Amino acid sequence: MSPEKEWIAYVNGEYVPQSEAKVSVFDHGFLYGDGVFDTWCTWNGYVFHLDRHIDRLYRSIHAFQINMPLTKAQFRKIVIKVVETNGAKNQYIKAIVSRGVGPRPLLSPIGCKTTVVVFSRPYLRLVEPGQEDKMIKAKITSLRRTPAQCLDPKAKNLNYANLVLAKIEAMNAGADEAIMLDIDGFVNEAPGYNVFAYRDGALFTPLAENILLGVTRDTVFEIAEKEGIPTRAERLIPYDLYTADEVFLCSTAGGIVPIGEIDGRKIGDGKVGPIAKKVNQRYLEMLEKGVHGTKYRTKE
Repeated sequence: MSPEKEWIAYVNGEYVPQSEAKVSVFDHGFLYGDGVFDTWCTWNGYVFHLDRHIDRLYRSIHAFQINMPLTKAQFRKIVIKVVETNGAKNQYIKAIVSRGVGPRPLLSPIGCKTTVVVFSRPYLRLVEPGQEDKMIKAKITSLRRTPAQCLDPKAKNLNYANLVLAKIEAMNAGADEAIMLDIDGFVNEAPGYNVFAYRDGALFTPLAENILLGVTRDTVFEIAEKEGIPTRAERLIPYDLYTADEVFLCSTAGGIVPIGEIDGRKIGDGKVGPIAKKVNQRYLEMLEKGVHGTKYRTKE
């Protein structure tokens, strides 16, 4: 596999070495967080749920009223070219679409020329395959998730300061990851992850009312249905996590991440539970076999 510095990125119509990939300091994405993004992963030479992620990205673009210069078909070809050129079987992919650069570096969106960036890196995840018995510690943070009335998280946008600050709060307290509540005190999500809890023979996850609708969240639903595990979306409070048999996080880039401790309270017996193991195993099998995957040419 080529060194990361030789990998390429797509930036506004050009494919360039990542060390040369640049956008203007006057870009609205940099100045105001005015843009959207999405992430994919590839595994064993397949892009997982390529089109579902593209559909979500374009919904975010539409919600932000950004003038996207590329059709979905054109954009799809760009993603495939980036991962094929970089060549690895397992990659992390990110696409960023910002409102771009305007005639003046002011808040007004008038006259902005859209910025489109796509890059990939070696696959990133919190828990590596073969280390699924590794547990993480989480903290429910005092910082609450921005409510949908202010900025709907269903549009996967660049305004992640809220999530970064929550993660910093958790790390300062000695935890690996943050779990956030909404302004009404219900469990929301972790920075970049959806949350699942298992108790009384069923999986529970927060309602889709103030969270990012994760593609891997839906994949967990799919796996649970095939395994005969009842799954329900409902409002959860911290007590529901503290007293669960198992709690785990999920995301496309991060995979299935089991939690052994929340706010100093051991979850279950503090070890990876059978449901998280089963879901993770089925998820990795899907990635390995290319289920919901788009095949591309690799160099490995």
